[in-house]
Parts: sequence; structure tokens; C-alpha cells
Amino acid sequence: MVALMAYALVAVFLILIMTKKLSPFAALAVVPIVFGVIGQLVGLWDVNLGEAALEGLQTTSTTAIMLLFAVLFFTLMIDAGLFDPLSNAMIRYAKGDPLKVMMATVALSAGVSLNGDGTTTMIIVCSAFVPIYKKLNMSMLDLAVLTILSHSVLNLLPWGGPTARVITVLNLNESEVLQGLVPMIIAATIYMLVVAYIMGRKERKRLDILEFTDEHLFEMTTITDPEILAMRRPKLLWINFILTALVIILLIWGIIPSAILFIAGTALGLMINYPDLKDQRARIEANLPDAGQVAMVVISAGIFMGILSGTGMNSAIATSMTAIIPESLSHYWGLIVALLSAPGTFFLSNDAFYYGVLPVLAESGIEYGFTPLQLGFASLMGQAFHLLSPLVPFIYVLLRMTNVDMGQWQRKSAVIAIGIFIVYVLIGIVFGLMPLSV
Repeated sequence: MVALMAYALVAVFLILIMTKKLSPFAALAVVPIVFGVIGQLVGLWDVNLGEAALEGLQTTSTTAIMLLFAVLFFTLMIDAGLFDPLSNAMIRYAKGDPLKVMMATVALSAGVSLNGDGTTTMIIVCSAFVPIYKKLNMSMLDLAVLTILSHSVLNLLPWGGPTARVITVLNLNESEVLQGLVPMIIAATIYMLVVAYIMGRKERKRLDILEFTDEHLFEMTTITDPEILAMRRPKLLWINFILTALVIILLIWGIIPSAILFIAGTALGLMINYPDLKDQRARIEANLPDAGQVAMVVISAGIFMGILSGTGMNSAIATSMTAIIPESLSHYWGLIVALLSAPGTFFLSNDAFYYGVLPVLAESGIEYGFTPLQLGFASLMGQAFHLLSPLVPFIYVLLRMTNVDMGQWQRKSAVIAIGIFIVYVLIGIVFGLMPLSV
């Protein structure tokens, strides 16, 4: 009964989001509270919902602070003009060709994703490409889809979140895992480049643009708006570049908490570029609405996860997943784990799935003749869909910066993500990472 309540909660939540009846912030905060109260009244659990929600908030509060100041920092760098040279270079390279822009979107997303940090990837890619997509009148939905799915592929690297959890839970050798992931990552990245090529052909046909003249390129790369020009700090370009590079390097290095890095970076960025206090206040007031909305959604996600965990609905989902598989299918357990990892990592956080569900699945799989390494690869294949989950904090940065509807973005991304999943499975079978049967 608890599992049914959990699935009902998730279903209602997704329906409300996709039909635009509630905003992500409101749905994440209200829906779990309503279901928590209903479950309490019918006797499914007896917990302090307030304490459960507060525990969830404690897990997301640091992330919310980090995202708040990360958005403020990178938006400040955009205001100062740090990304103008990159944007202009991309426009000149593409020469108005949407196909080249989309191929470059995948390439940059994959390259930046090597740092393993989703927030940084979303902000850097969007900072570079949102102006280009706007100038070329291209679809922001396509930008959001290509960015998140390209990042999802590189997020499989061992220093990314899901793979690190699998290595820990199954006690795997990191180098062996990396060797197996390399062909999966290469094949999926090639697939994403093919997707970008096809989407670019469609955009090229829709916009009826083959190549801009030098006059058009000059017009698109020249800022004439006096308000924007007043914000730009071209003389401080290299100082801003060094500051941003230092923040990113320290972020990858991991010796300073990311929240502290972005708080300090934002403060320094304001002092360097806008020493006048009035200008600092103007930049904060202009950028805080976007940053604040992202932080609000992440904070409310803490309530969602806290109540889901505190009431036992997380555990009920995990148990139900393993209970529905008949033993007669045991020879295909690797493929079953791969299939279960898709909804598992979508409806649950990575922690909940890999620490709660995977050990149970692995125990059964080992009895059936599969190795922990094979089951580890299988469990990672569902990551093709994980970053489409409303429980992933940095997707709200992406959606906010591209101004894309979440439901529409999920639907289009899911279709392409199916292809990534199929690529993972095929590579897993061909390379013996996850045999179809034993």
C-alpha cells in the first residue's frame, strides 16, 4: 500500500508539472505534504512530517546556496561581457548555419562536462549559446535537449556522481569501470552528434539560412543597445577570465566547498567590475530573480525527498521494483537491472537508487551468475534518463536560462534518451560489459 501511495505521489506530481497546473516549486513543496498527510490519516505511517521535511531541506540547502551564487556569478560575468568573444567566435564559425551551431553545442557540452559538475556545465554552455540561438532565431528547446543529454553521457565518468556510487556499493576497481565506460561514452557521444546533425538539418530548412554575409555577421556580433554597453567591461576581460578559470579549477580540485567558491567569486566579481555600490546593487537586483527562482525550486525539492524518505515511500518503491521480476527471467537479470535503472534513477535520487535498490538487485544477480562489474554497468545504463528527473537540481538552471517548458523538454529529451539507452545496451552486449544472458 505504501508503494502504491508512492507511485501515486510521483504520478500526480508529474501530471501537474506536465499539464502546467503547478510550477515545479509549488508541486515539489505541496504534493508530498498532501500525500504525507493522507498517508498519516489512513495509518500508512506515523512520522513527524515536519521533521522529515526539515531533514530533506538539510540535504538540499547547501546545494541551493551554491546554485544561487553560481547563477549570480556567471550572470555577472555575462553582464561584464566575458562570454561575448566566445559567442561571437561561434557565430563567425557557424556563419548562420544552425547545423554547425548544434554540432558545436554537443561538443562544448561534452567538453565542459569533463569536470563532472552539472551546474557549471549548464551555466557555461547556456552562457555561450543562448545569445547565439537567439540571434539566429533557433529553438531554445533544442539547445536545452542537446545540452542535458550530452552532459548525461559524460556524467558516467568515475568522478561523476552515479559511477562513484556504483564503485562504492559494489566495491569495484575504478580503472576496470573506466575501461568499460569509454566505449559506451564514445558511442553515445557519436550518437548525440548524429542527433545534432539531424536536428540542425531540420533547423536549417525551417530557417532557410545557408550562410550569412559579412554584413550580417558584423550586425549579429556588434552590441548597439546602450544599456547592455553600459554593463560591459571589455577592459577587464582577462581579469574576469582569470577569476572564472580560478573558480572552475578550484571547483574541480574540490579543496574548497563549491558554495563558498561561488559566494567569494560573486563578491569579487562585483567589486572588480562594478566598484560603485549603486552599480553593484543594480546588478544584484537585476539577476536575483532568476537565481532566486532556481534556489527556491531546489529548496522545495528537499521537502519532496525528505517526506518520500521519512515516510518509507522510497524504500517501498525499491522493494516493489525487485519484487515484480519473476525468477524465470533470472538469465536476463543484467538487462532487467538496466531496464529498472531507468525508472529507478528517474523517480528516485541517485543516492536512493544506488545505495538502496542496487544492493538488492546485485545480490540476486550474483546468485544468478552475473558479476558485480556487469551489474554495475547495467545499473548505469538508466542514467540516459536520470537527468530528466525533476529531482535533479541543476536542470532548473538550464530551464531557467533557456526559458523552456519542463514538460515539453522532458518529452522531447526522453525520445532521444531512448536512443542513448539502446546504444548503452548494445555496446554493453558487444563488449561483454553486460551480457544479454548467462
